[in-house]
Amino acid sequence: MMGICDDNSAISSSNLRVLFRGLVLFIIGVLFSLVLNLLQVQRQVTQFPDVDGSFFSSAWWVPLACGTAAALTGLLYPYFDLQLGDKRLPKQEWSNVMRCIAVFVGINHATAKIDFSNNLQFSLTLTALSVGLWWLFDRSRSGFGLGIGIAVVATIVTQLLVYHGIYRYTAPDFLYIRSWMPCIFFSGGVTMGSIGRQLAIYDYKESCSSHLHRKQHLE
Repeated sequence: MMGICDDNSAISSSNLRVLFRGLVLFIIGVLFSLVLNLLQVQRQVTQFPDVDGSFFSSAWWVPLACGTAAALTGLLYPYFDLQLGDKRLPKQEWSNVMRCIAVFVGINHATAKIDFSNNLQFSLTLTALSVGLWWLFDRSRSGFGLGIGIAVVATIVTQLLVYHGIYRYTAPDFLYIRSWMPCIFFSGGVTMGSIGRQLAIYDYKESCSSHLHRKQHLE
């Protein structure tokens, strides 16, 4: 009976930790979107419909959507690490996470501030920078796969949003959007994954300690 109570308590505690991590990741995603979307709007890279009474007449929904996506991404990365037996969780450091964030913000800043005469050249440059970000701060196959998956899904969703007139890009060159958007989504996935892994370290250590305690108790 005592063992069942301990297991239920451990499950409840684990769920609370996951919810807390999700909340922290959501807040970080909201903050990122506010800063990065401001850069895009100031340079008139993106525009929102100026229609009175429209549900999407302003960018209020963007931080909420980005926060939700950030929370899901940051929770998926450590989950797949554990499922695939990746040992990188205990090796994460906040210094690497902060450098990853700085590079990601720099890539976004480049999309808003640098004008390339050739869009293909610009897209290839950002592709190299995004892959370089993954190589420097991740290097895992699961991280690369998740980054690609996130980029594909986010690009499709963005295409649909623009197609339905919810917002638009001023100079689209890849169907309805800019060709460098998948690079931003990929590097954003890697960055939020890095933050999610760092936050999961404490859960990882606590779960290992709890498991060891229960094992000793049973013995």
